[in-house]
Amino acid sequence: MGSDTTPMATAPDPPAPPDPDSCDGVVELVTEYLEGALDVAVRARFEAHLAACDGCDIYLEQMRATIAAAGRVGIDDLAPGTLDGLIAAYRAARDA
Repeated sequence: MGSDTTPMATAPDPPAPPDPDSCDGVVELVTEYLEGALDVAVRARFEAHLAACDGCDIYLEQMRATIAAAGRVGIDDLAPGTLDGLIAAYRAARDA
């Protein structure tokens, strides 16, 4: 009987890390930036991009405003049924 010469499948390469010099990279890294989780070199490149790109600087400020506003929403502020809907959506995603 002959030997099997079919090459073994290999795992795909992991995706490249986000590029802090690009607008897409800023979008992907903004949470880590706001949490202070970027290393020094990536943070410096991220901030250099912000200094040169008005669109990304505005995006960062919008994210800060969204976080500030969402942090103030209490259970009593929700419309009737909203909490139940959020819980159901969480459970459905968790169980999927």
